[in-house]
Amino acid sequence: MWKLKIGADTVREGGDHQWLRSVNNHLGRQVWEYHPEFGTPEELQQIEDARKGFWDNRFETKHSSDLLMRIQFAKENPCVTNLPQLKVRDAEEVTEEVVVTTLRRAINFYSTIQAHDGHWPGDYGGLMFRLPGLVITLSIAGALNAVLSIEHQREMCRYLYTHQARILLM
Repeated sequence: MWKLKIGADTVREGGDHQWLRSVNNHLGRQVWEYHPEFGTPEELQQIEDARKGFWDNRFETKHSSDLLMRIQFAKENPCVTNLPQLKVRDAEEVTEEVVVTTLRRAINFYSTIQAHDGHWPGDYGGLMFRLPGLVITLSIAGALNAVLSIEHQREMCRYLYTHQARILLM
């Protein structure tokens, strides 16, 4: 199962990082790690359902909405309350109760997807120009397989193929 590691956790729990230095304790650093032994059957099924949902709707919804991250964070930072979603029609007056409930829902939502170091991680769509450069550089240096696990290589290919298919259909 894929797990998002953030900040100093990316160095503390990982292997040999003797060359990795930081003046801010790796604040904001985000690394996805693959652990085949992690996850209950229900969690793995939830991940597979999210992956399938993204694949099935990839032509209508162009972005992943960070579903894997949201699933992980929902487990790590469970929502404290379950507040109703209140709708106000055009002719209705906005009451204090509606405003307070809506604000509480927003705070709960953003608290759930906030990382332990205080920032809100997310997918950066600019990888289409960074990822090929990384792969070319690692390939030229002869370090492709040493730096990227086979699981990372598969996910990178899946990412590129998905975006390639999306661009061709536009």
